[in-house]
Amino acid sequence: MDVKTLSEVIANQGFPIALSILLIFRIDRFMQEIVIAQKEGYRQVLENTKEIHNTITSLNQQNREYYSLRFAEVQKELSGMKVELGKIE
Repeated sequence: MDVKTLSEVIANQGFPIALSILLIFRIDRFMQEIVIAQKEGYRQVLENTKEIHNTITSLNQQNREYYSLRFAEVQKELSGMKVELGKIE
């Protein structure tokens, strides 16, 4: 091969190879950015899920406390009615 043929081969096939390598590196960088964004999204979802879980747990605890107090009040009322019924008989 002479120099002219060699330079034509490099010019014709070197450019597509160089362009392919450049595109591969750009796609790789883009994919890394996507993976980082996806990990951040997972972290935010996990954080929000924990916050929702804590809120629901807190509300359940408040409901339990309210209903146990209300049950105690109703129980006192019923025991008072039972005493009154005992007096009537």
